[in-house]
Amino acid sequence: MKQILNRLFEHQYLNRTEAKEILTKMAAGGYNESEIAAFISVFLMRSISVDEFLGFSDALLDLRANVDALAAYNPIDIVGTGGDNKNTFNISTLSCFVVASAGYKVAKHGNYGATSVSGASNVMEQHGVKFTSDVSKLEESLDKINIAYMHAPLFNNALKVVAPVRKALGVRTFFNMLGPVVNPIKPKRTVLGVFNLKMARLYFYMYQQTDVDYSIVHSLDGYDEISLTGDFKLINKFGEKIYSPEQIGLSRCTEKELDGGTSPEEASKIFDNVINNTATTAQKNAVIANAATAIQTIDSTISFEEAIAQARESIESGRTRETFKKFLELNS
Repeated sequence: MKQILNRLFEHQYLNRTEAKEILTKMAAGGYNESEIAAFISVFLMRSISVDEFLGFSDALLDLRANVDALAAYNPIDIVGTGGDNKNTFNISTLSCFVVASAGYKVAKHGNYGATSVSGASNVMEQHGVKFTSDVSKLEESLDKINIAYMHAPLFNNALKVVAPVRKALGVRTFFNMLGPVVNPIKPKRTVLGVFNLKMARLYFYMYQQTDVDYSIVHSLDGYDEISLTGDFKLINKFGEKIYSPEQIGLSRCTEKELDGGTSPEEASKIFDNVINNTATTAQKNAVIANAATAIQTIDSTISFEEAIAQARESIESGRTRETFKKFLELNS
């Protein structure tokens, strides 16, 4: 690691094979926490290269648990890279439950928050969810209620090894970038939120080389999701376009209206309000916009407006509440 660090400190880059080997060794316990922290810190001071990104991704996908049986459901994942320092409530996770209650299969790959008060796994734990890597239980959840939740460290030893370091650092790392593309199912459908346009280009380059139906979203004021606080960019295999909230029939909101609070308990309360259709208009609309993007990613024949109507109806009819209730019964 000393030799690797010296190279990186001299502004050299790793090739794809080297990046894969380093992360593989890291997962096997080949480096101590200080070495891991030093290595991670390099990528806080300079951008990750495409080869480095692909090498790290290769390692994590090689190390993933075998959940191939779940791929048969062709589920979608809705995930943000995190690290936008906006501390929003759990918009992506809520969107997953809205999409599932609209009748589509969802496999949510999540983790504890590293840079926000409450990540997906935090809010799941707040509700008593017991994380599992038992494929039969995850299949049952997908069968009965269209959604399964996968706590990332249970499915990849590398993520488990670096978790204490990430938590101690408390800043955005390249693992925030890797998380969305190392869902062990390797879903063929995904909505990915990124916090800057440079990262959007990196994922776009990667997804172009696959057969994945993808939507990359970025709010131009820095959110890694459709925030409705301003215009947002949507990139998919059909091209890219900038939308305003008004263009998709939703009103603008303020940054304060999307705040996730100062504790997991506060974030959990907001989560419940959206589920129960008692949230503010801004909170509900942000979830609807992201859920609609997922619905349109699954079925490109329907318009954004139709997808928004489906998402809204799922929340307002109480179907999202019923789906979440059944999810807790199966997964707690």
